[in-house]
Amino acid sequence: HQGVADRGQSVQDLNAGKAFRIGLFQILALIPGLSRSGSTMTGGLGLGLSYREAARFSFLMATPIILAAALVEVPKLHGGTHGLLGPALVGGLVAAVAAWLSTRFLMRYFENHRLRVFAFISMALGAAALILVH
Repeated sequence: HQGVADRGQSVQDLNAGKAFRIGLFQILALIPGLSRSGSTMTGGLGLGLSYREAARFSFLMATPIILAAALVEVPKLHGGTHGLLGPALVGGLVAAVAAWLSTRFLMRYFENHRLRVFAFISMALGAAALILVH
């Protein structure tokens, strides 16, 4: 019996064209309120990846972006009058642990569930935010 997460293609089945198209879904994250990982997972699902593999590929795609941002920004935090390197490293460590725990949760969640619940929660929170703003 295959779980929901296993229905579809594997990351190993991707060719460069499909990977590029999934990468283009990151552009949607420029729209305020849209998630980069949600956009790329949706792109992966649309191109035939299983839920688990779409999530895995999305998280893998984030790694070079995060590393590049760290290489550019971390040196700016050292020294100066505020010396933000220490607090930034603590915050980065906490964010890394939270991301790891979130990823583990989602990978287990996708063994038997789909993204619909997250989509409905996101829509409800978006509607609530619009109501509160106006």
